[in-house]
Amino acid sequence: LNAVLRVDPASLAIRSFPLPANRAGADLNTATFDSAGVLWFTGQGGVYGRVDPGSGAVRVWDAPRGPGVYGITTTPAGAVYFASLAGSYIARIDPATGAATVIEPPTPRQGARRIWSDSQGGLWISEFLAGHIARFDANKNTCRSWRLPGDRPEPYGLYIDQRDIVWVSDFGSGTLLRFDPATGQFSHVTGQQSDVWIRQLLGRPGAVWGADSAQNRLIRVTEQN
Repeated sequence: LNAVLRVDPASLAIRSFPLPANRAGADLNTATFDSAGVLWFTGQGGVYGRVDPGSGAVRVWDAPRGPGVYGITTTPAGAVYFASLAGSYIARIDPATGAATVIEPPTPRQGARRIWSDSQGGLWISEFLAGHIARFDANKNTCRSWRLPGDRPEPYGLYIDQRDIVWVSDFGSGTLLRFDPATGQFSHVTGQQSDVWIRQLLGRPGAVWGADSAQNRLIRVTEQN
């Protein structure tokens, strides 16, 4: 549809927010709300944009370096960042102008795919091509990375829970992993009966949800407090 859709949870009515006619083929990917309630989205066709749910206005900008714009996140302070898989960078969006400022991760050609903020505003990135997850501290302008276990890891879906535990799917091994930043240790999530290729991870306190494209199913992981 080349549009963003909103589903009303009470009535199930659907409202469509089409992209401008001159922005065909955006290949929409991921979205996030900023602190003002504006929805920002990415398109792998080389764009990013925003929807104002109140007015219905939709604006779209060309992404730096063209196609490949992928994951997007909002920090607790309200800053919005996106990742570019093909461009191998992350970028911060100025909410007033819409301009994107590129930030270069230290690992070249890492394939930044998903991005998620922890409770301190640290930005976690799944570096699909490098086989790493990385944390960028915007305040200190520092970045640290950890390689996933296995011979050919391909970190894809990424989610940081309320305790700042990192959950990441590995397409290389077809598994879901849990990473504890305090210890620097990865662990496999138990109960996986077959390969899981989770493209998107989300959650709420006590549960992590994954969309598994390998088996056409949703996966829920629960943990005791």
